Amino acid sequence: MPRSSTRPRTRARTSTLRVALATGAVLAVTAGCSAQVATDPAGADEKRSSGTGVRIEPAGPASGTPSDRPAAASKPPATPSPAPSKTATEKPAPPKPKIVLASGAEGDQVRELQARLRQIAHFNRAPTGYYGTVTADAVSSFQAKRGLPRTGTTDTVTWQRLLGMTKKPTAAQLRPPAVEKPPPPKPDERCMTGRVLCISKTSRSLSWMIDGKVMSTMDVRFGSQYTPTREGVFKVGWKSRHHVSTLYDTPMPYAMFFSGGQAVHYSADFAARGYSGASHGCVNVRDEKKIASLFDQVRTGDKVVVYW
Repeated sequence: MPRSSTRPRTRARTSTLRVALATGAVLAVTAGCSAQVATDPAGADEKRSSGTGVRIEPAGPASGTPSDRPAAASKPPATPSPAPSKTATEKPAPPKPKIVLASGAEGDQVRELQARLRQIAHFNRAPTGYYGTVTADAVSSFQAKRGLPRTGTTDTVTWQRLLGMTKKPTAAQLRPPAVEKPPPPKPDERCMTGRVLCISKTSRSLSWMIDGKVMSTMDVRFGSQYTPTREGVFKVGWKSRHHVSTLYDTPMPYAMFFSGGQAVHYSADFAARGYSGASHGCVNVRDEKKIASLFDQVRTGDKVVVYW
C-alpha cells in the first residue's frame, strides 16, 4: 500500500483520539468532583440531578431580565386606627353657675333676695338691701335645705330655685314700715345688783346689767320643749370664743357656759331662720357684733339669771 494513503488516515485518527481524550477529561473532571453548591438565601429555587452532583438552575428568566409573569402587587402597610380621643367619649363638665349676688353687694336685687328668703323663714328681719354676713348665712341655710352647695353666695341655680318657691315681693315686703319694739319688761329683782346677764323668756331678750343699770340688750331664743333652757340663778363657769359643740358638732362662737353644757352664744341659724327654729337648751343670740362685745365684757363668775 502506498504511504500517501496511510498518512491522512493516521492524522485523522490522531485528531479524533485527541478530541475524545479531551472530552473524556472534561467529563471526568465534572463527574468526579463534588461541585460546591452556591448558597441560595431563599433555599427554594435550587435542585440537583440525582447521582451527578450537577447543579441544575431553575427554569425562568435570567437575573436582571423582567419576568413574563406579573409580580404580585405589594400591599401597603396597614395604618393603625387612631385611638379614640377622650374628648370624643367623655362628656364635658357642666359649666359652673354664674354668680348673681355675693357678700358686699347692695341694691334692689339684694333687697328682693332678702324679702324672698323672708317669705320662707330664712331671713327674719326687714330687708336692708345690703348683702352682709346675715344674708350670706340665710342663703347658706336655704342652699343646705335644698341640697345645693352651701356657699352663701347667690348663683344662678340658687336664684332660680328661690324664684320658683316664692312670690314677687310687694312694696311693703321690700320696705316694711318701721315698727317700734316695745321696751323690755322691768328686770327681775335678782338682776338689780352686781354684774348680771339678765335673761327673760317672756320678752325673749338678754340685758347686760351692772348694778341695776342696763348696758346693752339683745334678742335671744331658747331650747325647744324637748331640750328646754333651764331657769334659775347661775354663774358663768367658763368662756370659749371659738367653741364647737362636741355633742352636736355645730359652732358655738362666743360661748359663755352657765349650767353644764348650756351657754349663751352666737347662733348663725338664729340669725338666718329667726324664731322658726330652736336651740338644744342654750341661749342663742343672733346679733354677732353685740355678742362679741358682750363676750369681752363678761367675766368668769358673773351672775346669770334666767326667768319668765
